[in-house]
Amino acid sequence: MAESIKIGRILQGVVVSDKMQNSIVVRVNRLKKHSKYLKYQKTHTKLIAHDQTNQAKIGDVVTIRESRPLSRRKRWVLREIVTRAAAIQIQSDDQE
Repeated sequence: MAESIKIGRILQGVVVSDKMQNSIVVRVNRLKKHSKYLKYQKTHTKLIAHDQTNQAKIGDVVTIRESRPLSRRKRWVLREIVTRAAAIQIQSDDQE
């Protein structure tokens, strides 16, 4: 008998912090419908995701998948990096 693997939800967002070891903070934007006025509002959620190899950097667009609880707040795992953030080169005044 084959075992079935439950994948769970998959979300896409932008990395806003990578200062923790093996963890990233991902901001997921979504539209929420107002119950009275029936208009859509932009909202966001910050989720803590597990990044074993520390490969995601700030500004990267990533997809994360739901997993078992890894710690008190970490319930998501990095699935893939969709696009990398553009590298910004800052020149100091000393080089001019």
